Amino acid sequence: MAETPNFVNEFTEIGGRLDRLIELVRRLTEENRSLRASQEQLNTERANLMAKNEQARSRVEAMIVRLRSLESNA
Repeated sequence: MAETPNFVNEFTEIGGRLDRLIELVRRLTEENRSLRASQEQLNTERANLMAKNEQARSRVEAMIVRLRSLESNA
């Protein structure tokens, strides 16, 4: 019967470890969810910036074509 308290202490320790592990998993799950949302937002922002960059490049190229056309007419 002297070993019974040892088992109780071990179970208590294992229970505490499990509680800490469950809390860690909960925090990591929440952090992962938050990071995925941030990543999605950044991907959307990147796509918008790339589209604006493409529009600006097209406008600059069109201006260059017009300037060359004006230059050749002069």
